[in-house]
Amino acid sequence: MPEQPAVQPSTERGERDVVVGVVTSAKATKTITVVIDRFVKHPVFGKYMKRATTCYAHDERSEAKEGDRVEIMSSRPLSRLKRWRLVRVVEKGAREIAPAEPKAAEKKPAAKKDAAPKKESKPAKAADAPPKPKG
Repeated sequence: MPEQPAVQPSTERGERDVVVGVVTSAKATKTITVVIDRFVKHPVFGKYMKRATTCYAHDERSEAKEGDRVEIMSSRPLSRLKRWRLVRVVEKGAREIAPAEPKAAEKKPAAKKDAAPKKESKPAKAADAPPKPKG
């Protein structure tokens, strides 16, 4: 007859931490960098200060882009730095496409501003006088 363990293993996992942050980088494959902002009260002065924590999260389908507000959940260590995984994209961020810079041939020269006339400086005495003979 097989022995039964003294304590039955739990079939439910514990509660996982779930936080919301903003994606600051989505350049790596299946990895996003998320910044989580929070306010902390100063212990002496009582002023609330803004603090930020940076987390690396696993994004299996590469659905989060830079600027998106995302919900991430803690997980087992997936790599040296990744301890979070993407749950969902809460809100798409504004992604502005920067216009390409014109080529060097297409650039127009900048218009020169009229500068005030320069004052004439007095020449240095040593430069005006002929060299003195040695002797």
